[in-house]
Amino acid sequence: MSRLAIAATAAFLSLFLISGESSAISYVESSTGLTPPTMEGGRTEVEMGDVDNDGNIDLVSIGDHGSPLINTDQHGVMVWFGDGTGSWSVYQFGDFGYGGVALGDVNNDGFMDVGYGMHHNYSSSDLGDQLLEVALGDGSGKFWTPWDDGLATSGETWGMFCTDFADVDNDGDLDIASNSFGYGAGVHVYRNNGDGTWFQTFGFLGGNSTMDIKFGDVNGDGRPDFAVAHQNGTVYTGDGTGFFVLGDGSLPGPGSVGLRGPDLGDVDGDGRDELSFCNSSGGVEVWSWQDTLSWLDISGSLPVTDGYDISQLWDMDVDGHLDVVAFGEGTVTIWKGDGGLNWSQVASFTVYASAPVSAFRVGGDADHNGYPDIVLIEREGTWPSDYNRIRFYKEASAADTLKIAPVFPMGYEKFYGGSVKFIRWITEVPGSTSVIRLELSTQGPAGPWVEIADSLKDNGCRQWSVLNYVNSDNCYIRYTVFTEGDSATALTPGPFEIISPSLVSGDVRRTRSAEVSFSLFPNPARGAINAALSMGSREPGVLEVYDLTGRIVRRLLVDGGTRFVVWDGEDEDGSPASTGTYLFILKTPSATVAKKAVLIAR
Repeated sequence: MSRLAIAATAAFLSLFLISGESSAISYVESSTGLTPPTMEGGRTEVEMGDVDNDGNIDLVSIGDHGSPLINTDQHGVMVWFGDGTGSWSVYQFGDFGYGGVALGDVNNDGFMDVGYGMHHNYSSSDLGDQLLEVALGDGSGKFWTPWDDGLATSGETWGMFCTDFADVDNDGDLDIASNSFGYGAGVHVYRNNGDGTWFQTFGFLGGNSTMDIKFGDVNGDGRPDFAVAHQNGTVYTGDGTGFFVLGDGSLPGPGSVGLRGPDLGDVDGDGRDELSFCNSSGGVEVWSWQDTLSWLDISGSLPVTDGYDISQLWDMDVDGHLDVVAFGEGTVTIWKGDGGLNWSQVASFTVYASAPVSAFRVGGDADHNGYPDIVLIEREGTWPSDYNRIRFYKEASAADTLKIAPVFPMGYEKFYGGSVKFIRWITEVPGSTSVIRLELSTQGPAGPWVEIADSLKDNGCRQWSVLNYVNSDNCYIRYTVFTEGDSATALTPGPFEIISPSLVSGDVRRTRSAEVSFSLFPNPARGAINAALSMGSREPGVLEVYDLTGRIVRRLLVDGGTRFVVWDGEDEDGSPASTGTYLFILKTPSATVAKKAVLIAR
């Protein structure tokens, strides 16, 4: 359907579901509080996330060409705090801007941090004086501290832009990647050293871009890959160390600026991410990785030509299958996916006729009605009075039944133990405050269950350090939402796999120092197991005992003066442990060492 034939208003718009399989979805503009600040023009990036941990999603950007304070009042890190109903209030911090942004906890302190690439590194202080930076949050969403030594040191002399976080080396902290602003600065991936310093593990200079970049896992090997809108290629597969190789194979060529608006998501439920993008004719395409040289076009009935510029893969109708959402020339369109090759247009609306795209993101649920929402920025008006405007559209259904649905993982993914991933969910909560419990089973959908976290704010996302000391391809997450007097539960639709690099025969080590070691005896042991510790420096530590489901059984505090401890074969509550193999993990500030021993119960 031509988008010129689609009529709507900027204030209210309805999306009609063509298929009768689900209830209709409709959207209402919910932009109160997004202006001021006023915006100017050019590309930007906006993300959804709960920056102040109040349970409501917020919006984050570092602005467009008018940031900082160039004919506008926008500057630095801009956070529009959400109130849970779809209204917003902004707070700005810093003197820099015009770029992309990513959200995550880079130092594992429980507070949301930001990463950003930019063109206007105009700040006279450490915060905002580099083309690529990371800044630590304090939990308020209002103050940011630079944590960026070593970033933007690999030839980025013109400007960086769209940015994303992932644990590219599966070592337990988030790393960063960024695509260049226009021509020349290239694509760069930096490893997080965990102390505020960063080291480039992959990157190149040259080539033109349309700025977008997104992490995922296209080949299903548990090692992050990324898709990028760049002239030199689109998909790069990771080796788990932070190094990447081009994996375009039979994909369409990137042309002079890259495939526009790429996104990654698991369309067919096999644990591998598919690639969506907009082609040079404005059409929308989805491709599936087959092997190193081969991709399969699964675009089906998606438009071959039109006016779209950017795509997203997300389950907009919450039926368990990813849909395709595209935006361009002022029009947003949703095609419903069925987990296979079939796509059916279910909704389309025009925000402002023929407006160029500046930013687009779907996924967060501003009002907890159980459906994902949409935020976009587009250039509206005519020269010389044209300018960017940010708009938010929330799905208009009323919440009437308490529900929770998994968003990620959905089954058949591979995760490396000790790595960082994002658990995602969405809830329908009628009229009350809700909290979330997340639990893990490594033995199938019936459990037993190990708590991941409890009493979480219901913000749709939990950054998770994947359990490191178990191997299982039968893992499930149980999601439970609680309100006063009610609860609802859901499970990951299919099993996913945890691969532990630590569970190998003999000694297991992931150390920074050879001074820390220990031995277990006797082995096997009846009733109690002795541990003789060797700690070269007088540093505190903890000896943790796990069973092979990954449940922690006992924690024994040790220090540099402790050379011998005994596990008495009991749980923390004093109940006797059963016969089996147990994993002992000695953790100190400088090293982590693991060994296995067999306990024969009394």
